[in-house]
Amino acid sequence: MSDPAEQKSRQARADALLGQIARDGRSGTLKVFLGAAPGVGKTYAMLSAARELRRQGVDVVVGLVETHGRAETQALLEGLELLPRRRSAAGTAHDEFDVDAALARRPQLILVDELAHRNVGGSRHERRYQDIEELLDAGLDVYTTVNIQHLESLNDVVQQITGVRVRETVPDAFLDRARDMVLIDLPPRELIERLRQGKIYLPELAASALERFFSASNLTALRELAVQAVADRVDADLREYQTAHGGGPVPVRRRVLVAIDGSGNSEYLVRVARRIAERRQAPWTVAHVDTGRDATDAERQSRIEAALRLARRLGAETEILRGIDVADELLGFAGRHSVATIIVGRTRERPLARLLNRTLTQRLLRRGAHVELTIVATPLERARARRALGQGEIKAPLRDVGFALGISLAALILAHFADRVLSVSNLSQIFIVAVMLVAVRSRMSVAVLSAVVCFFGYNFFFAPPRYTLAIANGGDALTVVLFLATALICSRLATRLTAQVAMLRDANAHARVLGRLGRELAAAAEAGQVAAIGARTLAQTFDAEAAVLTPDTADATLAIAAATPRTFTLNATDRAAADWALQHDQPAGRHTDTLNAATCWLLPLREGEQRLGVIALRFGTDDAAPSPQRRDLVQAIVQDIAQALARTRLADALENARIQGETERLRAALLSSVSHDLRSPLSAMLGSAESLQRYGAQMPADDRDTLLAGIVGEGQRLDRYIQNLLDMTRLGYGTLTLARDWVAVDEIVGAAVQRLRKLFPEVPVERVVAAGLPLLHVHPALIEQALFNILENAAKFSPAATPVRVRVERSGDWLHIDVVDAGPGIPAEDRARIFDMFYSMERGDRGKHGTGLGLAICQGMVGAHGGSVQALPGDDGHGTTIRVSLPLAPAPEEAQA
Repeated sequence: MSDPAEQKSRQARADALLGQIARDGRSGTLKVFLGAAPGVGKTYAMLSAARELRRQGVDVVVGLVETHGRAETQALLEGLELLPRRRSAAGTAHDEFDVDAALARRPQLILVDELAHRNVGGSRHERRYQDIEELLDAGLDVYTTVNIQHLESLNDVVQQITGVRVRETVPDAFLDRARDMVLIDLPPRELIERLRQGKIYLPELAASALERFFSASNLTALRELAVQAVADRVDADLREYQTAHGGGPVPVRRRVLVAIDGSGNSEYLVRVARRIAERRQAPWTVAHVDTGRDATDAERQSRIEAALRLARRLGAETEILRGIDVADELLGFAGRHSVATIIVGRTRERPLARLLNRTLTQRLLRRGAHVELTIVATPLERARARRALGQGEIKAPLRDVGFALGISLAALILAHFADRVLSVSNLSQIFIVAVMLVAVRSRMSVAVLSAVVCFFGYNFFFAPPRYTLAIANGGDALTVVLFLATALICSRLATRLTAQVAMLRDANAHARVLGRLGRELAAAAEAGQVAAIGARTLAQTFDAEAAVLTPDTADATLAIAAATPRTFTLNATDRAAADWALQHDQPAGRHTDTLNAATCWLLPLREGEQRLGVIALRFGTDDAAPSPQRRDLVQAIVQDIAQALARTRLADALENARIQGETERLRAALLSSVSHDLRSPLSAMLGSAESLQRYGAQMPADDRDTLLAGIVGEGQRLDRYIQNLLDMTRLGYGTLTLARDWVAVDEIVGAAVQRLRKLFPEVPVERVVAAGLPLLHVHPALIEQALFNILENAAKFSPAATPVRVRVERSGDWLHIDVVDAGPGIPAEDRARIFDMFYSMERGDRGKHGTGLGLAICQGMVGAHGGSVQALPGDDGHGTTIRVSLPLAPAPEEAQA
């Protein structure tokens, strides 16, 4: 056996080599010209590299380049093809890149300047890097430019350096797609001189820029960040190359987990975690533990969602964990997903929790023996909390404070009246009950306030000496401890109970919705029913307008398969977002970064590799984004709908395959039947006629009569076969009409037996018809033909001189006609199949002269009368019994007479 460490090394080399091959084989490559600051010459360097490629014969197109009026940059554009910019509906030109024009032109290389640019409203994507991402996915090579201050993970660091919050940022995960990154840099003095000369900004703006952003210290710090970013990337590429080719150690990549709570430092923690994970080359996850306590805090929920969106842009996985104890949930997730580091933030001092060893960091340190804990200090948030505490900011809502004071006052009044009948020590129980009531209804801080008020009220008004705050009895001192302990314990229990109830309520609501949806989808047999159920469920669950869009089979355009309400419509932007969501398998429209001017939130329906359609949700005029819980439920419903649509598609495909196979089988059987049952009688007739034509004069009279009888017999057989085909066609196309009449069953049986004796005179027939049978209201000729087909089939396989028995009897409201033969019988598994068209077996419907249509026609004719035909074992288990069952109708008076 090989050493486990060696196996891990080989696996790591294989993964790295596959990753390198995948990047090298990607048709669309990205090259980024990274600037340490504005004005260092990124665009100039990009155009120079593009002109060199143009001289080498590469098809280069300028998608969008901003020269900012610089003559030397403008000169580099000469000789390069410029892509027209996108125009608005009003016809005015926008400084916007036209993605569709680039995709239609499809050059080898396209230049798109200013990667961090934010597009104008109504564009397909909110950000330019998303435009470039679409070009890369389409197989186009792209050159682009960006400054170091626009990297998302460095946003907070740049603000600390320059004092300016950069609003246009690019996710680091996007830059991970770059095959090459070129650092463009200038010394600070030279850059400042360019600024003073007006080569970067207009002269009237240069002075302000020099005072703020373009100071020598700021530029030096930004250069350091740029060099570090490029060095980290070179180091990462080198490590991966060495790993792929077996050189150098293989690092153990264990996951980094960052916990956010929705406070003001959540996005700061996400950015710090990105940098830590990047340095360690480790995957990372951003998690929020939903304890149910902040379900109604819209502001906190909004901050959580913003932090999760930022994490996804930076390349992290996001998770919503649910539980009462935050430490338990984080450590449980860490154990399940091989988390090596947990990152938490420290925002404010909690002396009481620290004293009780109940802070999150203390619990993580105590329980997480195998996990590294990183505590990130957030001085801005901590300073704000301290200023708020110093200013006497009251955290509890005024309503809770008023409730606590009201309960405390009520306790004082009740104790005043009870003072006449109760001892002083018993009066304390009234105040303890009051504190418990406040603790159950509010938070811990309000309960502590109530405990303090009740203590002072009890001590001042009732504890001796009265009307003073002095405590004469040592037992009274215990009361305040009981008050405070009661407040803490009851508030803690009440908070946990409230959170559990909220979580159970949400979980129950989600399970109820998904359970009802699952039951309804399980009963849906068609895609239209699935779409209607899905649209109705989404609309009812989220109080929104919903629609299910599926591709039209004719031209693959999306059409509304079902909607709630029925008047649901999509505008042009909505349809463009829906098409994009289906094509790229990503959400689009409202509440996303792609075509967010749409009125709907568009979610793709996909199961495996099947693109099934798009869900459209319109929440009304409220601009608030759905909470993480609502997003999870929407995604679960969408996934169930996608699985149901895939199931219906599979069922349709299987049914089509079954029908195609059945059609092919019938076609082959028909060809076989025609080749045998038409050619055989025709050959016999032609042979007899030819013999008569050539040798008729020399033949004896008996021989001529025999040949003529053979011609007549084979002609009659051919006529029966053609009649069977015509009858089967009439049954199949529903053109068979019934001319019902009242007739006695013995007449039908007698006529069918007479026809059989002409065809098989050597086969005896025994009839047993019960007495007193009512008249049948049927089409006499059709029932006679059906019964004759059954008798003919029985006569073919009955042994010589063995009779075929016909029994007729009544059973309730049904009349049974049994035809019993003594032939070889039919196996139980084949008894139902003998009524299929062209089905035959050696001992069955065809034999040497059967067509496989007789019993199928019989079943169709009897079925047209509301009856049935079934195959049963023969008498004593030998042979076969074919039973015809016909319903009995009340006979009119004249027919009974």
